[in-house]
Amino acid sequence: MVVKVFHGAVVHSISLGELEIVENGTLVVDAAGVIVAFERSGNQELSIPEDPQVHHLEPGEFLIPGFVDTHNHAPQWPMRGLGQGLHILEWLNQVTFPIEARFADATYARRTYENTVSDFLRQGITTASYYGSRHAEATCILAEICLEKGQRAFVGKCNMDRNAPEYICEQSADVSLRETQDCVAHIRKLPGCAEPKHALVKPVLTPRFAICCTSKLLCGLGNMMKKDKDLAMQTHFNEAQQEIDATRGLFPVLAAKSEADLYESFGLLCPRSVLAHCTIMTDYDMERVKALQCGVAHCPIANMTVGGGFMVAPVRDFLRRGIKVGLGTDSGGGWASQMLAVIRQAMIASNAREVMSQGEDKGLSLEEVFYLATLGGAQVMCLDDSIGNFQVGKQFDASWISTTTGLQSAMTPREEGDSFRTIFEKYIMSGDDRNIAHVYVRGRRVAGSHQELREVEGCKRE
Repeated sequence: MVVKVFHGAVVHSISLGELEIVENGTLVVDAAGVIVAFERSGNQELSIPEDPQVHHLEPGEFLIPGFVDTHNHAPQWPMRGLGQGLHILEWLNQVTFPIEARFADATYARRTYENTVSDFLRQGITTASYYGSRHAEATCILAEICLEKGQRAFVGKCNMDRNAPEYICEQSADVSLRETQDCVAHIRKLPGCAEPKHALVKPVLTPRFAICCTSKLLCGLGNMMKKDKDLAMQTHFNEAQQEIDATRGLFPVLAAKSEADLYESFGLLCPRSVLAHCTIMTDYDMERVKALQCGVAHCPIANMTVGGGFMVAPVRDFLRRGIKVGLGTDSGGGWASQMLAVIRQAMIASNAREVMSQGEDKGLSLEEVFYLATLGGAQVMCLDDSIGNFQVGKQFDASWISTTTGLQSAMTPREEGDSFRTIFEKYIMSGDDRNIAHVYVRGRRVAGSHQELREVEGCKRE
């Protein structure tokens, strides 16, 4: 790659609730995809190497950080929207498990995952934490496709050695652990992935949830995590009352006070742990999650459409306590592959939570949900030193947004006299993938609704 220079508007989060809008900025990205300069006035002279690619954003266009999807079931991409209204365990048995079983076929897995990863990239999701199916070969294929297409990803083989239909349940804890170790080794042997700190694609331990895992399996995964300080872990946590009751029935002592005690007893909770949903939380649950520095993957679409109760996670309470929170599409558990849809639903869910809490938990602002989708998600995945905003020294994971007038997309049309803040709000609340002109990961263009810049503008130097 060559050095890239971007002139134009830039929007990113500095902190929760603090949005920086730069209407005439300059970003310089080196050949390794790292931001080496961010000039905010448009006037300062920058030291730029010879022959860079220089790109000018037009009025109504701006750069935002790539979205971070902290909870995504890759094999559920072809079943989005199915089974809505079923309670969680019935939904798994009637819809999810039969579809995930198809991924025993490597040809089907490759064909489907090619589309899955491409779809999430075109939505501006530059980082995704993927649950694979329980099939090791398909999981390795998913990791290979993420690397080929240039998506930053965590990829995990789903562990489930009990309480699942025979056609998809793993033979034993020993088999599950061996295949998990094989997947971790395979991912780390992919080009550029040997060194965890610099890997684009990383393995993640993925016990589906305690209901589907024996104590032997959870113990083995915990031992792997304790021995390998670069391994992350993801699981479902306090998702629905039906799930909580079933877990306590299986682990009456360990889960008596909280699922946190259960997972902690197996060595699975630490700052690298991502807990999906967390919709039904006691003070004790939140105290343990905070103390163990775990991250929460908030999935408002899935939480409000899969049956079993109106499940609205107490996100404001999490943030007040200093718990890390990001957003997740949840793919099949919801109905959208668009992070924009998740952002909007997060605002709706928070408004409902404000009513339920009698005003104690205020609804989330646009600035706050945008933070959760970018820098907040990066914090949950322990990547905030590398991505999440345009701080100098971070890698350039970004989307080039092109807002529209008339009927060119679903977006509320841009009109003469709109402030830049208004244009940004119109995009967030009503835009779609047609507004995502170009998507970059580590400075490399990996997706976008427009032609590549080289074809549109050519490469020029000023």
